[in-house]
Amino acid sequence: MTKAAELAKMGEVLTNSQIGGRRNIVINGGMNVAQRSTSETGKGADAGYFTVDRMYYFENGTTDVRFTQSQSTDVPTGEGFAKSLKFDCTTADASLASDNQLTLKYRIEGQDIQQLKWGTSSAEKITLSFYIKSTKTGTFIVELSRESRKISQAYTVSSSDTWEKKTLTFDGDTGGSVVTNDSSNRLEINYYMGVGTNYSSGTLDTAWTGGTNANRAVGQVNAFDNTSNNILFTGIQLEVGEQATPFEHRSFGEELRLCQRYFNIEKDGTGGTFKRYAHGGAHTTTQGSCTVPLSTPLRDVPSIVLSGNVNTFLAHSAGGTDALTSLIIATDSDGGTFNNQIEITPVVSSGLVAGEAVAIISNSSTSTSIAFDAEL
Repeated sequence: MTKAAELAKMGEVLTNSQIGGRRNIVINGGMNVAQRSTSETGKGADAGYFTVDRMYYFENGTTDVRFTQSQSTDVPTGEGFAKSLKFDCTTADASLASDNQLTLKYRIEGQDIQQLKWGTSSAEKITLSFYIKSTKTGTFIVELSRESRKISQAYTVSSSDTWEKKTLTFDGDTGGSVVTNDSSNRLEINYYMGVGTNYSSGTLDTAWTGGTNANRAVGQVNAFDNTSNNILFTGIQLEVGEQATPFEHRSFGEELRLCQRYFNIEKDGTGGTFKRYAHGGAHTTTQGSCTVPLSTPLRDVPSIVLSGNVNTFLAHSAGGTDALTSLIIATDSDGGTFNNQIEITPVVSSGLVAGEAVAIISNSSTSTSIAFDAEL
């Protein structure tokens, strides 16, 4: 072996053994973190983040499709994975409407893809790899979408109910605008699972274009045309260059912290019926101010998500409790969101004592949660 060949081989070994630093742009690609829930039934009609963190289900149009989405332990053998994201079809729609789009999306901040240099003549290629297991075989489509520009590639699921690894390399986008260096959604990975003719009646765009809808998912099978169908994903990895390297397994703690930038939840894990979620003080007899510390700074000012209606929580002050009528994020002029804490405003009809301490507690429940959602 020549010296040059030896050096090339050494570089390959270093890369494949994961000494080369952080490579995977995707957070939670191993599907390990599921802060919201590990299983949700009756999904399909509306878009949302339901179970596994950072994995967004998108639905366009009106469809009869319903599925149970879950964090599954069904994983590829011998690849080091413990979890996958599963769609289990419970109500089929064998004839999707023309405007239907049933898609698993992953969204990326602009400041996390500056290294791609897209929108310049030096645009880098990227490689997407993942594992899929689907009852439905045939042609599937993955699309990259940024601003108004899109590119698609087809891949084939060859064997029913069998884990298969797929690797797709996409050209860098030399056209369009330079990717904005901010915390907004600047790139989406779209895994199509079923589309109507509005998205499949043209010719598949395998080069970066302005994104004609009819060309986005040509050939895509309907993975929800039978209630016996399942589709599972894991090991999603997006990296710069043309080489797919082994999946980058991060520790659970690190992956959780990365996910908490977008969604941070405090749950009652003790079984206590009056768990205290936040502490602060009363301004008036009807309003207080409480601070919630954050383990990880959020991407943006969040929305507040309660486990039930606001009556599930109480304001505890001056030795008594009062039912909340609302619980809101304070405005920036009143305190609002800081890097490592959030100020929330409990509102009651009456009963608080100005100047007294206030705690927000669960109302005799052992299954409450308060979450802050700053998802893309």
